[in-house]
Amino acid sequence: MRLVFAGTPETALPALRALLESSHEVAAVVTRPDGRAGRGRHLSASPVASLAAEAGVEALKPAKARDPEFLDRLREIAPDCCPVVAYGALLPREALGIPRHGWVNLHFSLLPAWRGAAPVQRAILHGDDVTGAATFQIEEGLDTGPVYGVLTEPIKPTDTTGDLLGRLAEAGASLLLDTMNGIEAGVLEPRPQPTEGVSHAAKLAPEDGHVDWRSPALHIDRLVRACTPAPGAWTNFRETRVKLGPVRPVPDAETLSPGALLPGKNEVLVGTATHPVALGEVQPQGKRSMAAADWIRGVNLIGKDALH
Repeated sequence: MRLVFAGTPETALPALRALLESSHEVAAVVTRPDGRAGRGRHLSASPVASLAAEAGVEALKPAKARDPEFLDRLREIAPDCCPVVAYGALLPREALGIPRHGWVNLHFSLLPAWRGAAPVQRAILHGDDVTGAATFQIEEGLDTGPVYGVLTEPIKPTDTTGDLLGRLAEAGASLLLDTMNGIEAGVLEPRPQPTEGVSHAAKLAPEDGHVDWRSPALHIDRLVRACTPAPGAWTNFRETRVKLGPVRPVPDAETLSPGALLPGKNEVLVGTATHPVALGEVQPQGKRSMAAADWIRGVNLIGKDALH
């Protein structure tokens, strides 16, 4: 089939590579406009646009998917289908009707669970044991379209969002390719999503990563892993922000008051509403990331110093 692939971040690259290496023709990609990134705030292309350039594929970068110039160009290309992975913008009705087989999204959850922008983060935060990925036909509702195929993936006790998303992106690439093959062969029909088990995955904002040490250790562990690598988990120490890497619950440690610090030879324990957790990597404001034990030796802990 003649395809136009829509995606933006690195998460979309395994699927784009799989399609580029397949028998299908990737005629163009649709991605978000170039943005400023890094300390120098230099203008840079999205990962999908960069891979498209390497492959010699046209990149369309509309500010909005309803822009007339973009819609006209899409009609000129006349794709049979538009596979989507983490594009990052809503598609209007005018765009949905252009490809003969519509737009097919690879979504990283077992729909109808965790519809929305942050399915992997929410699955970890919620404490799910299993998640997965699904390919579905995009319609005007938010992730409500009929499903072509699914795969499942266990969530490991130490998984961060980055870990889990990386595995789902690789496995999902094969699922998306299989879906394109099935649509082309005329042997795959999407099935409506169940009406039960619907949940919504709102995006996590930077303030959502603030750890409340009055929460149970289990919740803090899940929150930090869900926020790693983005939007990032953090706490305050002496009125300055400290970024946190994943923590480790320590059920057999002595009880500490929430936020209280207990340095050890090779670890730093912090009190919660239940048992303590051991800090992993920390990054004080304006400094590099380091082991918590190295950080605590450098701050000269005194009196009632605590995290909050």
